[in-house]
Amino acid sequence: MDEGFVPLLRRVPGFVAYYWVDAGGGVMVSTSVFEDRTGAEESIRRAADFVRDNLAPLLPNAPQVTAGPVVAAG
Repeated sequence: MDEGFVPLLRRVPGFVAYYWVDAGGGVMVSTSVFEDRTGAEESIRRAADFVRDNLAPLLPNAPQVTAGPVVAAG
């Protein structure tokens, strides 16, 4: 992921951070943080293209996308 997808996200205007978590049991969770909704929506488009072109055969389930504002941070 660090060689293809993360640099792709870093080029999206407003990029702040990206996290990839192995939650176990074949479940992976990724979180992208952007300064505004425009950047977040662009990252979703780019992620969908990346998954379709590079990862789709490896994923047993289609990715789910959830978006919303940050309400707390530490």
